[in-house]
Amino acid sequence: MKTVLFCGGLGLRLREHGDSVPKPMIAIGYRPILWHIMKYYAHHGHRDFVLCLGYRADVVKQYFLHYDEAVSNDFVLRNGGRDVELLSSDIDDWRITFADSGLRSNLGQRLHSVRKHLDGEDVFLANYGDVVTDAPLDEHIERFKASGKVAAFLAVRPNYSFHVVQQADGDVVTAIQGIDEAELWINGGFFMFRKEIFDYMEPGDELVVEPFQRLVKEEQLLAFRYRGFWAPMDTLKDRETLERLHAEGRPPWAVWRQPEPV
Repeated sequence: MKTVLFCGGLGLRLREHGDSVPKPMIAIGYRPILWHIMKYYAHHGHRDFVLCLGYRADVVKQYFLHYDEAVSNDFVLRNGGRDVELLSSDIDDWRITFADSGLRSNLGQRLHSVRKHLDGEDVFLANYGDVVTDAPLDEHIERFKASGKVAAFLAVRPNYSFHVVQQADGDVVTAIQGIDEAELWINGGFFMFRKEIFDYMEPGDELVVEPFQRLVKEEQLLAFRYRGFWAPMDTLKDRETLERLHAEGRPPWAVWRQPEPV
């Protein structure tokens, strides 16, 4: 099934890079986080992508137009560098649609703008373009299909170092605990939709605001809780964490590197 990736963000909280590239193109190791997300979906058999482009769309287009397989694959070099024999490949079986979805459009507008590229898809996937996980995607898709609901998303535990405060009447604190200890769940940015999602959207709607409220009212929205690895790249600290995990050689989200179960 097709996967819609939102790639138009400005990355304002990543100012070190945000003035020159869209946030999904900020690198983790040799490749942008967008590539890592696409590898995750491709590992699960979903290799038909629709990229919703906006800010610096040219950067995304040029990256894939001049994609160098040798950067992240083993190869044999012969004839003084004139012949390159790839021993593996990343994207030779991917299909990527590059679609302009507006410079300052919200997610709902971006999704609606690529509706024509989703013709014939009863179910499709979507992603924020700046989050990674090792969640068992196939299991969640099967649960979603069996449910008959219109939409679902991965619900994860927030990984921030804030504290949750509880109060009774007035200003007196009755409890305080780390956010990781509280039973809080947030939208993890991995979505599953039926084509009927467009029936819940109106012009200008932000995807997870008005349409999701309509879905909630009709009990058509699911959240699949996942306690395993999930991480965003929303700040410089987030990027440093992902870079460290990648440098250690076994990034948790790189499920394509893990041996297949016997």
